[in-house]
Amino acid sequence: EENIPLQRGEVECEDRPERAEPLSDTEREIVQDTWGHVYKNCEDVGVSVLIRFFVNFPSAKQYFSQFQHLEDPDEMARSSQLRQHACRVMNAINSVVENLHDPEKVSSVLALVGKAHAIKHKVEPVYFKILSSVMLEVFSEDFPEFFTAEVQMVWTKLMGAVYWHVTGAYTEVGWLQVSSSAV
Repeated sequence: EENIPLQRGEVECEDRPERAEPLSDTEREIVQDTWGHVYKNCEDVGVSVLIRFFVNFPSAKQYFSQFQHLEDPDEMARSSQLRQHACRVMNAINSVVENLHDPEKVSSVLALVGKAHAIKHKVEPVYFKILSSVMLEVFSEDFPEFFTAEVQMVWTKLMGAVYWHVTGAYTEVGWLQVSSSAV
């Protein structure tokens, strides 16, 4: 297999494997069971996730004109725009979790998310990786009885797949800085 040079607009990204590792049936059940507990508190958990994300990675706020000036976590918690975005994030994860039996559907949900963030919001894709680790941190702290070490491993695998699909959409739209050092 000879090395074909990349066309303009293609992305060479070392950390992008050939495909996302699919979850087994058992893993899928684990994700769906544990997500049920998280999603019951969808807005509050989502807000906790975004606040921690913005406090720990303030550079992420640059993409949100509505709340980029907020420094204080309590102020962030009161922002209706932040709450709305928290719900959108949680609903996107919910669509993924509900459709784990249907890889095509998962792929199309995440392609839309990736394309919107690449084209419309111009968000560096590395922020998806950061956000997913912040999510797991918050889930594990807020629901320690469900997020055991084993469950966290399964969720880490799921988040890896989410990142794989999202960055795939970036590649498709010709994003050229997938392996970026923006953070």
